[in-house]
Amino acid sequence: MFAMMVVALLLTWVLPAGSFETATNDHGREMVQPGTFGLIDDARTLPPWSLFTTVPRAMADVQGIIFFVLLIGGSLAVIRQTGAIEAFLGAVLRRLGNNAFWLISAGIFLFAAASATLGMAEEYIPLAAILIALCVAMRMDTVAAIGIMVVGYGVGYGATIMNPFTLIIAQNIAELQPASGMGYRAFIFWPFLAIGIHHVWSYARRVQADPTRSLVHGIESAQPPRESELPALTGRRKAVLGVTLLALAGLVYGIIEHGWYLVELGAVFIALAIAVALIDRMSFDRLAINFSNGAAELAGTAILIGFARSIGLILEDGQVLHTIVHGLSAPLTELPPELSAVGMLGIQSIMNIFVSSGSGQAYLTMPLMAPIGDLVGLSRQISVLAYQFGDGFMNMIVPTNPVLMGILGLAGIPYDRWFRFIFPLILKLLALAAVFMVVAVQIGYS
Repeated sequence: MFAMMVVALLLTWVLPAGSFETATNDHGREMVQPGTFGLIDDARTLPPWSLFTTVPRAMADVQGIIFFVLLIGGSLAVIRQTGAIEAFLGAVLRRLGNNAFWLISAGIFLFAAASATLGMAEEYIPLAAILIALCVAMRMDTVAAIGIMVVGYGVGYGATIMNPFTLIIAQNIAELQPASGMGYRAFIFWPFLAIGIHHVWSYARRVQADPTRSLVHGIESAQPPRESELPALTGRRKAVLGVTLLALAGLVYGIIEHGWYLVELGAVFIALAIAVALIDRMSFDRLAINFSNGAAELAGTAILIGFARSIGLILEDGQVLHTIVHGLSAPLTELPPELSAVGMLGIQSIMNIFVSSGSGQAYLTMPLMAPIGDLVGLSRQISVLAYQFGDGFMNMIVPTNPVLMGILGLAGIPYDRWFRFIFPLILKLLALAAVFMVVAVQIGYS
């Protein structure tokens, strides 16, 4: 990320400064006006030390998002310490353990739903062993088992409904209400889910019919790891799950009916952590420790958000952000809006290779994509849609994603074998994403 800051500073030295005129629309949103770009003659040159002075300014600029991320991390850690989520998922997976199709379908759905709403990812890793054991017992392999987990996680992020780590942040940058566009996103979640289930199930059936067709056939490292003990789904843990679902329902209601945003959402997560601790009979000292540890786990993400914002701030201070937007949008203005939308999807997908953090990618790309959308006649909701597709689906294949590589390492699956399994699915998901981008343009999604 710091290297990208250096590149941004160099761009301020070589690109001409320029700006568009802006105007406030009926919703109070500042929009770039097409055809108003002009060069600035008296632009100032940024000194080299601005690389360092920009960072604290950027962190102050995005402090609301940073604190929001830390509060979510703390709250989820408290829930995780109760063992409720692992117990529930483990119980469901074990109950479906005699039916391969339902294990794959329900497993992918559960992982996708948790990722699409709570932004869960790393929390799934402890479930890898039980998934592998169940799949191997039904004459499937480790690739099918990990496919259930990773495909669910990727579909949940790509077709997210209210992921606090990606979608809500991107909506904030694009100056959109958190609940805006939720209906369309809830609709498209299901076709993506169906494609993911079909892909994993088709592969699993081939392996069941002929074990030599397994992508990890003969690889000793891909043998099943020892199944870890998962906590029992007790009445107390059921109560924790109930309170968590109630909090999620409250979030959706507050966002839609009362326009809740970062302050209110953060308050709900704090209240949720306290309620969960009381149900679990967790001492206040233990609550504080668990909450602090959870926030610490996301400290790296919070810092990354600040550094990503630094890139945009350097481009803004050097007055070349609009110059870049003008250069990138010029070819797109010659295309039909549908193709422009698909082009934005392609840009976001490529960017995920270099920045696998969803929140980091949001702060890196949305300051560019939102005004580009303004210039080519695309709503900012469509710009956000391109971001969530490109970030989420590519998480399943890019080797720079630490969650993916950690899961593959645990399962002993070589990356090249995983690539052969997941690449066809990525092509199918991106093709469907392109279709939904075109549909979004045609229906005036905003």
